Amino acid sequence: MALLPRLRQLIRRPSSASRVGARRPTSSQRRGDTLHEDALRSMLADDPNNERAFQALAEIVRRRAAESVADQDPLTAPADEQERRHAADLAVWALAEEFAGNPRGWYPLIELARLSVHDDHDGTMRRVVTAAERDPSGRALAQGLALLREAGQPVEALGLGVGHWRPREHDPEVARELVLASIEAGRPLDAKQHLDALSLYPDQAAVQALRAELTQTIAEAEQALPGT
Repeated sequence: MALLPRLRQLIRRPSSASRVGARRPTSSQRRGDTLHEDALRSMLADDPNNERAFQALAEIVRRRAAESVADQDPLTAPADEQERRHAADLAVWALAEEFAGNPRGWYPLIELARLSVHDDHDGTMRRVVTAAERDPSGRALAQGLALLREAGQPVEALGLGVGHWRPREHDPEVARELVLASIEAGRPLDAKQHLDALSLYPDQAAVQALRAELTQTIAEAEQALPGT
């Protein structure tokens, strides 16, 4: 079952349903996890875009969710791997939603988009757009573009990038993602235009290696075109 239908199904369950990924106040819970989780949550409260802290906390809630599914009823057959994976994804979804409520939080939105990219196109696009708008550095935009490319949606990535990229201000990694998306979409001329836009970046020394890399990438893509 896809993640979002599964999430809706759990939401409609009676209140006695298992709270996937939530803390379980039992003596069996790892005390180290509790202390670590509290520290990570404090870090994310200060900076909801702390990627390392989010990933570490996500690993804790994933493991707890998978264990809770396996422990729900000892009389039933052990939960299969797919069920544990769904439970883990739902736990991370809840975690990302928690910190996406912070108006500065763009990274949790990227994580929500990652979880929904295969079964909620419109929702995914809303999340990556909002993430890009919340982040003046361009890191969110670069990650949103990479996410869409990895999902086989280079045209959507181009639409996002063209509408939000500020070459003078944003992380140059945005240019890399736009060049690659253009090539994947069969638009080598667009790739050249995005490469040329790197000339607007104030620190040209910092992007020299990237320019050389992307120039080679575009040349190889052109050579691979039919009739060349």
